[in-house]
Amino acid sequence: MPFVPAHTFVGEPTATKLGLLLHGALGSGSNLRSLATKLSKLRPEYRFCLVDLRHHGESQGAPPPNTLQACANDLSALVTALGQEPQVIAGHSFGGKTALMFAQLFPGRVRQFWILDSNPGRQEPTAENEVIRVIQSVRQTTTPAADRAHVVAELGALGISTGTANWLATNLQRQPSGFVWRFNLDAIYELMLDYFRVDLWPVLEDPEAGSDFRVVVAEHSDRWAPENRARLEAMLEIVRLREPTVRENGTVSLHIVPNAGHWLHVDNPTFLLELMSQNLY
Repeated sequence: MPFVPAHTFVGEPTATKLGLLLHGALGSGSNLRSLATKLSKLRPEYRFCLVDLRHHGESQGAPPPNTLQACANDLSALVTALGQEPQVIAGHSFGGKTALMFAQLFPGRVRQFWILDSNPGRQEPTAENEVIRVIQSVRQTTTPAADRAHVVAELGALGISTGTANWLATNLQRQPSGFVWRFNLDAIYELMLDYFRVDLWPVLEDPEAGSDFRVVVAEHSDRWAPENRARLEAMLEIVRLREPTVRENGTVSLHIVPNAGHWLHVDNPTFLLELMSQNLY
C-alpha cells in the first residue's frame, strides 16, 4: 500500500487551485502555516495543503527505503488520495529538494515549483553540517523527560541555539513516562544522507516544457557556496539562451530575499509573501 503522509489544509474548501507546501528537515507542515494562511487571503483561489513529510510531524511509520524518491512517491500517493492535481509545489530546504525530485519523477504533473533556499546538488554530510549536528545533539538528550524545558536546556548545553532548541521541542510528545521525541531519528538520518547524495541540478538545467521553477535564495544563506551560486547564475543564462522549440520551454527564475538567512520565511516573511502572492501560477 502506498504511504499517504499526514496533512492539513489552509484556505477555503471551494478554492479551485491546490498548492502543496513542504517543510525542511526536522520540521513539520505547521512550520509554513503562517505563510499559507496569508497567501490564501491574498490568493483566495488557492487552497494549501501543509504536508508532514515521512517521519516528520504526524507522518510516522513510513516503510523503507527512506529516500527523496520515497518522499516524492508519498506526495504522488497523497495527490491521488486528494483527487486533485496541484498547480504549485513549494518546499523549503529538504522540502525544496523533495519538490525537485517530484518534478523529475512526475514530469508535467505540476505547473510551478518554488524552491525555497534549497541547494539542488550533492553535498558532503560533514559533522559541521547544521542538520547533522542537530540530529546528533537530539540523540544525546535524555528522554523521557519531566518537561520540555529540561530537553531545551540539554540542547543548549550541547551548543544548539535557544531558538532552534525551542523549535525542536515542539516535536516532543507527552507520554505517561514523560516527554519523548515523536520522530524516528534513524529514519531521518537516512533521509538526510540521501538528500546530500542526490544531484538534482539536471531538473533545473533542462526544465520540462511548460514548467516554471522559482529558485528563491536568501541573501545571507549559508546553504549556497559561491561556486553553487555561480553555477546557478550560469545555468540561468543557458536556459534563457536556449533556442525555442515547438513546445514552450520550461522556465527558471532566481529571486533573492534580502535581509534573510536560511529561514527566509521567518527572517523576511513580508518580502516572501509579496513575492509568492504576485507570482503564483
